[in-house]
Amino acid sequence: MTGPHEPSEPDGGPKGGASDAAAGGHQRGSAGGRIARNTVSAVLIVLTCILVPVALLTVWVHDIVLDTDRYVATVSPLASDPAIEDAAVKRITHAADVRVDGNQVTSDIAAWLQSQGLPPKAAQALKGLGPQFDSAVNETVEKVATRFVQSDRFEKIWTNANRAAHTAVVDALTGEGSGAVGVNGGTVTLNVGEAVDQVKQSLVDAGVSPASKIPEVDKQMVLFQSDQLEKIRKGAHLLDVIGNWMPVIVVLIGAAGVLLAHRRRRALARTALGAAFACLIVAIVLVIARRYYLDHLPPQVQSESAAAAVFDTLLHFLRVSLRTAIVLGVVIALGAYLIGPGRLPRAIRGTSERAADSAAMWAYTHQVRTGKVGTWTQAHRRWIALAALLIVALVFALWNHPTALTILLLVIILLAVLALLALLAASGRATLDAEGTAAPRPDGGK
Repeated sequence: MTGPHEPSEPDGGPKGGASDAAAGGHQRGSAGGRIARNTVSAVLIVLTCILVPVALLTVWVHDIVLDTDRYVATVSPLASDPAIEDAAVKRITHAADVRVDGNQVTSDIAAWLQSQGLPPKAAQALKGLGPQFDSAVNETVEKVATRFVQSDRFEKIWTNANRAAHTAVVDALTGEGSGAVGVNGGTVTLNVGEAVDQVKQSLVDAGVSPASKIPEVDKQMVLFQSDQLEKIRKGAHLLDVIGNWMPVIVVLIGAAGVLLAHRRRRALARTALGAAFACLIVAIVLVIARRYYLDHLPPQVQSESAAAAVFDTLLHFLRVSLRTAIVLGVVIALGAYLIGPGRLPRAIRGTSERAADSAAMWAYTHQVRTGKVGTWTQAHRRWIALAALLIVALVFALWNHPTALTILLLVIILLAVLALLALLAASGRATLDAEGTAAPRPDGGK
């Protein structure tokens, strides 16, 4: 028999087993949930890294290629580019070719002078000047064309032609062409007819009367030629539909991936570095594509230097955007690392706090005090720093086409604000210590 305080038959065994099974099931469920969250987070982060350069491409297509004012502002400097000027001079000179038979002209002049008493030997020598006469006329045409291309008139014609033809550039991405810019298959051309006509008139005004009889010739200057233009059109249409919403979508996807991650700080750093790496790959691809394009220029393109200038100018803002994204990714990853628990970040934070404390104590002993401002800053420092970070992020988001220099400027401003907060907080701690009140110190302080 069992005593009153001894358990008769341990019927709690099965209950305990059921309880353990339930706890095990809960742990397995929690583990399964963590695995699912981490998997979704990893997928979203990878997708963000892939979509960041795509988002930059959509912004470039929507804001640069399809925006008239920004497009004109982009291509206007090409009018004074040496490679474009040289190509334009050659094309205009060829189009305005003054067809003068130098031998016939010198023979007629020699015959007339001989009838007026010129000795035969002198007349024969004059007839031999036919090639020199042709060369002189050609040099005159080239000088007039060069002077015209280097003048403000050509820049104005270039700008007006590109502005008026911007619709045609858009049509080039949809398969049509009209106006000064023409599209035929994979070739995009610019009509320099107005420039040719003005050079003709300048030649006539300069005394080259045969220029008035210059026949109508082809006045098209090839700007771009590619067999892949049809594919480019389809891609441009898709990117234009997505437009400026793509960057917002990418940011939301990245934020969701970071928030679902188990270690969010590491996830943020990895997302930033992954996006920067993806942009670096695209930048390298653009360099390779540029070299490949210039090495395989079709015969229609008159100048490799001019083609390179057009290529570089049109892709300038895309390259700037890629460099900006790379710098931004590195800055975010570095910031995420410096706020972490590592030995080096803690040492850096501790050193900065000790320096702020030393400065605040020196200021306090020299009657330089912040009073309630310092103590309030000390009490709310973390929230003030977070607000400063959000304001800087908002300024960057609203900045019109930021660059790497923009990021560096905003980082310097943020660091200055954080340094000021550290000094105010240290001054507040010095005030509280002097009044005998314990002041909490931030992580890393001694």
